[in-house]
Amino acid sequence: MEDQFVHLHVHSEYSLLDGACRIKQLVQRAKELGQEAVAITDHGAMYGAIDFYKEAKANGIRPIIGCEVYVAPRTRFDKVSGIDNSPCHLVLLCENQTGYQNLIKMVSRSYTEGFYFKPRIDHELLRQHSEGIIALSACLAGEIPRALTRNDYRQAKETAQFYLDVFGKDHFFIELQNHGIQEQQHILPELVRLARELDIGLVATNDCHYLTKEDSLTQKILICIQTNHTLSEDNGMEFETEEFYVKSRQQMEQAMHECIFDEKVIQQALDNTVAIARRCQVEFTFGHHILPRFEVPDGKENVAFFREKCWEGFEQHYGADAPQEYRERLEYELSVIEKMGYVDYYLIVWDFIDYAKRHGIPVGPGRGSGAGSIAAYCIGITGIDPMKYNLLFERFLNPERVTMPDIDMDFGDTRRGEVVEYVRRKYGDDHVAQIATFGTMAARGAIRDVGRALSFTYAETDVVAKLVPSTLHMTLSEALKVSPQLKEMYDSDARVKKLIDTARALEGMPRNTSTHAAGVVITRLPVSDYVPLATNDDTIVTQYTMTTLEELGLLKMDFLGLRNITVIDDAIQTIRLSEPDFTMARVKDNDPKVMEMLTQGRTAGVFQMESSGMTGVCVGLKPQSIEDLSIIVAAYRPGPMESIPRLIACKNDPSLVKYKHPMLRPILSVTYGCILYQEQVIEIFRKLGGYSLGQADMVRRAMSKKKVKDIEKERGAFIHGDASRGICGCEANGIPVDVAQSIYDEMYDFANYAFNKAHSVGYAVIAYQTAWFKCYYPREYMAALMTSVLDSSVKISEYIAECKVMGISVLPPDLNASSDHFSVGADGIRFGLAAVKNIGRGFIQKVVQERTENGPFTGLENFCRRMYGADLNKRALENLIKCGACDCFGLRRSQMLQIYDTVLDSVANSRRRNVDGQMGLFESLVAQDETSIPTVRVPDVPELSRRDRMAMEKETTGLYLTGHPMDDYRALLKNANTAPLGAILESFSEHTDEYRDDQIVTVAGIVQSVKMKTTKNQSMMAYVTLEDDTGTMELLTFSNALGQYGTYLHENSAVIVTGRISIREDKDPQMVVNRVQPLQDYTDEEVAAAARVENAANRTLYLKVDSASKHGAHKVLPILRMFPGRTRTVIYYADTGKRLGGTCMPDELMLRELRELLGEANVVLK
Repeated sequence: MEDQFVHLHVHSEYSLLDGACRIKQLVQRAKELGQEAVAITDHGAMYGAIDFYKEAKANGIRPIIGCEVYVAPRTRFDKVSGIDNSPCHLVLLCENQTGYQNLIKMVSRSYTEGFYFKPRIDHELLRQHSEGIIALSACLAGEIPRALTRNDYRQAKETAQFYLDVFGKDHFFIELQNHGIQEQQHILPELVRLARELDIGLVATNDCHYLTKEDSLTQKILICIQTNHTLSEDNGMEFETEEFYVKSRQQMEQAMHECIFDEKVIQQALDNTVAIARRCQVEFTFGHHILPRFEVPDGKENVAFFREKCWEGFEQHYGADAPQEYRERLEYELSVIEKMGYVDYYLIVWDFIDYAKRHGIPVGPGRGSGAGSIAAYCIGITGIDPMKYNLLFERFLNPERVTMPDIDMDFGDTRRGEVVEYVRRKYGDDHVAQIATFGTMAARGAIRDVGRALSFTYAETDVVAKLVPSTLHMTLSEALKVSPQLKEMYDSDARVKKLIDTARALEGMPRNTSTHAAGVVITRLPVSDYVPLATNDDTIVTQYTMTTLEELGLLKMDFLGLRNITVIDDAIQTIRLSEPDFTMARVKDNDPKVMEMLTQGRTAGVFQMESSGMTGVCVGLKPQSIEDLSIIVAAYRPGPMESIPRLIACKNDPSLVKYKHPMLRPILSVTYGCILYQEQVIEIFRKLGGYSLGQADMVRRAMSKKKVKDIEKERGAFIHGDASRGICGCEANGIPVDVAQSIYDEMYDFANYAFNKAHSVGYAVIAYQTAWFKCYYPREYMAALMTSVLDSSVKISEYIAECKVMGISVLPPDLNASSDHFSVGADGIRFGLAAVKNIGRGFIQKVVQERTENGPFTGLENFCRRMYGADLNKRALENLIKCGACDCFGLRRSQMLQIYDTVLDSVANSRRRNVDGQMGLFESLVAQDETSIPTVRVPDVPELSRRDRMAMEKETTGLYLTGHPMDDYRALLKNANTAPLGAILESFSEHTDEYRDDQIVTVAGIVQSVKMKTTKNQSMMAYVTLEDDTGTMELLTFSNALGQYGTYLHENSAVIVTGRISIREDKDPQMVVNRVQPLQDYTDEEVAAAARVENAANRTLYLKVDSASKHGAHKVLPILRMFPGRTRTVIYYADTGKRLGGTCMPDELMLRELRELLGEANVVLK
């Protein structure tokens, strides 16, 4: 039944934690109510406009595109606290395309010019961009309602007249809302009076933030998440009633009748919603590409210039005697590119890559399907020969599927910004923008967010969240099916049920915006002519995502920064210091020495290969070529990993390779009989089934997206042929039906996991190049590698350890030898001074320049005199002494730390006397002829202890340079069965089963930092950073453990810790502390105690609960789950006779908590 009403003021999920109307459900709700249209008017932004438009159109609902904008109290440029941070609301709806253009311009400028707490427009922008827009006066936060709430009718009338003048009589309406709020009911009669006096139309709206009345809790939770409050607290943004939902006309009419007693006014306000909706006719066009125009040098014609550049490159790569097949391939690609209108696309990409190469910016060989284009290779966009690796152009650009091509390019990470800046200069700042992405509430994250809002303790929420499998794309609904423990808690605990149900209502909603790491959009006209803009941390971004921009036909480019390309380039620059003629031409493919290094598992620092899992595959597969490395890259992923044992077996024993038909041999021989690449699926369809390359790629895409109907329909064509499409089928090629069926089934099973070969080859090439440099120029490569991770002390530690294995000395920083980065010397690799805290690169460069021009520094005073005035201060000098960079002066660190401030003061006083004219000519000459004998007396004090020196090194560089404090405890820990922190971290990053979430482990290390925090229930906890010589981990120390062991947890203390591994999807692995002991107190008796805990697995823990409803009884299960183990556990509920069984690890801390909760006699371990 048709409902003659339309909601024109609606907040979707894209109001970001202030709207619970999911777009799909919003459209369905309007459809259920029989409403012909619905609007979207999110706060200050239009993030969801296109998704909403498509969903509404697909369901026969008219989409009304709008925004509830913030209007600055003065101008958008005024930003004074207390005056300009309370903007008013105004609802703007797009009547037509002109209105859409004007709205996106205003919304864009609200961010780029008016942002002050909120994105704000002003009256000036409204005057400039009013055409095609219908304005509504908004809620209580609107200018007119605010004035009326202050009983300032005159101001309200002036404001209404302003909007009437700006928009015109038929384009400005006064909103009538009644949510049962006293202020609304007070001003409603005044709004009606105002409308009559100025002859302004009225419109009934409901400021919808959720779909049904029952969803009001969801909205409250969202606000709590946004404001970091709980439901029990006043967050200042609480909705006063539960009436902000999508209502029917009848419900709206009832709400109006409560406050307005003129039936004609009510009916007019309701009818006007439909009238306005029918005037709003914005249409979007998808799939029509809008490329920027590329201006060719010297006024040449673009196609001719493009062809000329491609054929020039062809001759350089292949020579005059190139196979005819290669020439035909290039000509074919050129014809397709020209026909599809993508010549400018290729030229735009060629131009900025050419700029990078001409300016010495490292450029990668190419990644993604673009590496399959010989035209891209010949013009210099990519560096991979597609003919050599049998890469397919159609996987990149299919003439039978009109989609924008997508070439992703890697640049050195430290200079990627220069390429983006060049593009900005070339096309104009307003023609280039970065792209927004959305962080969404995943299953576990939603539980944690909702748990905080519902006042659950961290431990309670953690128990529930941990029962949600960490599988990619896991949902709460799916988790309830696959996790019996979660389902049990859901069914038996009302609080947990409420938690999960509420989290399900929020799951998947956008939580915040961020900036895409690499995506940039380039437009023919200013970007804000096509899409609304926003700002993220001063970066201008599109409000639409990458996918939406592509659908709208805009040019999206990925400017990716890859650290390993920088590493290769830095290594080359260092090599050229001794070998000026070195070029990449020296790097020959498939070098046996390099492959042997990888086969031996020496993969540390090799791109893509250095994880333990990849190293294991290298050792097993024994790669002999870049093709083999490509196999490893493609296979080491969920899905294909299952075929790795078969790949390794077939690679090492060719007799095991089997083909279902001889025609598969040339296609699958490169992967030892296994289907691994998307290109192989395409080739099977082409060679065996008789498909064209374009047709084959279409089916491959359908298989990867699991389009079952299309896949089954295509089965017949593959086997028997389809004359209407020119497909002969397998039968016609002499392939038995049963064999063809089997091949088709295998392709279907594997198509979802098949990898883009062009991408894996691109990564394999970089992997090989890094391995080559490590093999032939190990010092230069490792120095460049460590320079690239200066901000990661963990990675530097790993690579220093690898250098030791390679026999390369890593020398400490030295003011007479070090530069800013890690450098190569005769004795090994010298630590870079840039890794020392509070030492700027500018200062380091001056040190190197002074040393180069005037010789080494001869002492501390000599260094201070020569570097005075070059940003040398006491803090910097202290750090240089502490890290060991001044050890070259022949003094102990303890001595230098006592005199450095006096030396600096002496130099400063000397310079001041010189400036004041108090120094005579003779004194000047003496100063210039100074010797290394210091004028400041050096005290004879003993050197600092080794531990103190290491602590200072750690303090100033983040690393222990001359050893590690754990060295003193290795013998002690020999029998302690402690887990290396690095092994735990790697187990989760590589998804191995060595360590598991909730597993109890014992670790040992040095406390690096302790941060205290007050929890919601006003108890204290500590975040403790623990480090051993393999890695760093954060320890969560809650109040019980903190009270018992807190005295042991202070900076630089050596401790042994037992606790539970805790995994959260948004954090590195953490540990919840159960027990702490100083390492110096750790004895063989402690080892025996640990063994006793292990023996507890042979005992049974009995718990008696008097009543399930007893206060605190609901905590029993969460406590047990915090201590997983193998000890049999029985819980007996005395009031019902019900028994529950399970397992735990009966830690003393756990037993004490249970005894306090249930009583001493009700907790028995025997």
